[in-house]
Amino acid sequence: MKELKQVTVERDVPCNLRDGTTLYANIYRPQAADKYPVLLTRLPYNKNLPAFSHRWIDPIRTALQGYVVIIQDVRGRYASEGEFEPFVQEAKDGYDTVEWAANLSYSNGKVGMFGLSYYAFTQLYALLEQPPALKAIFPAMTGNIFNEPFSENGVLALASAETWMLDSLAPDYLKRKLKADDYQAAMQELIEDLNQIEKWHNYKPIKDLPAVMKHPALREIYSRYINQEFTNKASENAMTKNYSAVMNIPAYHLAGWYDNFLSQTLLNYEQMSKYNHHQKLIIGPWGHGMVGSELGERTFGVHSSTHSIDGKNDLTSLHIQWFNHWLKEEDEPLVTNDDAVKLFVMGINEWRSEKEWPLTRTEYRKYHFHSDGQANTHVESGYLNTTTPANEQPDQFIHDPVNPVPTHGGGTLFYNGRNAGPRDQRLIGQRDDVVTYTSQPVEEPLEVTGSAKVVLWASTEATDTDFTAKLVDVFPDGTAYNLADGIVRTKYQDGNVDQVSVNGEIVRIEIELCPTSNVFLPGHSIRIQIASSDFPRYDVNPNTGKSTMDTIDLIRTNQKVYHQTDYPSHVILPVIPE
Repeated sequence: MKELKQVTVERDVPCNLRDGTTLYANIYRPQAADKYPVLLTRLPYNKNLPAFSHRWIDPIRTALQGYVVIIQDVRGRYASEGEFEPFVQEAKDGYDTVEWAANLSYSNGKVGMFGLSYYAFTQLYALLEQPPALKAIFPAMTGNIFNEPFSENGVLALASAETWMLDSLAPDYLKRKLKADDYQAAMQELIEDLNQIEKWHNYKPIKDLPAVMKHPALREIYSRYINQEFTNKASENAMTKNYSAVMNIPAYHLAGWYDNFLSQTLLNYEQMSKYNHHQKLIIGPWGHGMVGSELGERTFGVHSSTHSIDGKNDLTSLHIQWFNHWLKEEDEPLVTNDDAVKLFVMGINEWRSEKEWPLTRTEYRKYHFHSDGQANTHVESGYLNTTTPANEQPDQFIHDPVNPVPTHGGGTLFYNGRNAGPRDQRLIGQRDDVVTYTSQPVEEPLEVTGSAKVVLWASTEATDTDFTAKLVDVFPDGTAYNLADGIVRTKYQDGNVDQVSVNGEIVRIEIELCPTSNVFLPGHSIRIQIASSDFPRYDVNPNTGKSTMDTIDLIRTNQKVYHQTDYPSHVILPVIPE
């Protein structure tokens, strides 16, 4: 290909959909007359804002590599016409946009899609309609279209849901619904509410959130959104499709060990690998949209960043390599790394190539909980080892929803990226409502890569309650960084609402932790923390059988964790042999 030196930028280019609605896009294309493949992204966050239009990949640089880059506002957002219905509209609109892009005079008829989060969702929903021109995608840090993106095991991802509503959805929605003067006043109120969003996370019931209810224009969309009407409708549509046809497309999946969508992104990779073996996956030590070398309270080295992935690629070049192979006639080599998976191993801070996910050579190793019944004291007397417990006394703690365990790091999606990533858990572990079990320091490096599972034998005095689990790497100086976590609402144990009370019963609870990859170095210890809240990352369980979605009644309850011959609570770690 001859060297391209100039780029033409077209703003607000119209795309007419089948129902007469017009969507608008900005287009970056080589100035030289020719036909080029198209890279399309569709987003609800304003195509004119560099933080969204230029942050993920550089459209100018990509155009100079021989691509037409199209950045489009989805239906009902910013320049585009229509009414915004999150997720629901993106299948048919995605089909129409892909085919429109393929037929532009400077297109070679082949289209790829890229983007993270919601604009990765738009890629997956477009697949449902199977647009013929769509040849490959690059979905990053996104949910699974067959699952609810803002809940886990029946528990609402509260801070994420409220943040997305107030910060991402509300401003443009209000602008479209209000007169200019009314909009300015509403925006001043909204800005003030975002400045104190932590206060609003504490408000109950969630359905009556004052930061929303004060704006009549937001009430209906908030109610439909917070009650999962949009995502349920979109998922029902997805369920009607032929999976083998829909998922038969090459895809490069990008994930982060501390991304809130980590598990669902990996599920996308696993599901699509069944129908098309041209799948690739990269997992870095990143949070949602935060892909530098530092996250939370840790630094992972210069080459952990997407500015210098393993010292070989940046994010834009990774996209260009991928799409060169699928969209250009030259059929260029796929990428420099031919293995399907590239993952960053924390602890040793190194990239490694793998042939599959999960890793088939994994050895699942049990570490049992032990204590003298005092594992939630400040001396952290609970311990982990591979010996099955005898008849030890259970550990007890009070879950008080008025004073829940605060979120401290993890795969969060808080306002402006707050409270994300690895953070020292020592103060959390000193709370009376957190039970802690710690191994002896390891003598040899121990790699844990994959999804750990906590099998918890527990009882509660409540009708319904939550249990959380957290895997922690304890350094020789006592610093304790979180690696993975999970939560279960007891009435959703089997994936469906179980209306039978668990009050007083000893029940087996499985808590799947989000995946991780970490080497516990010599002198480090493995720690598990058990609690019943992680707030405001998740809505707190009121212990009444209801939820704070529609109740303000909260009661304290006594929780017990058992580690006995008949009730051997333990964690199963995915250990990678040397």
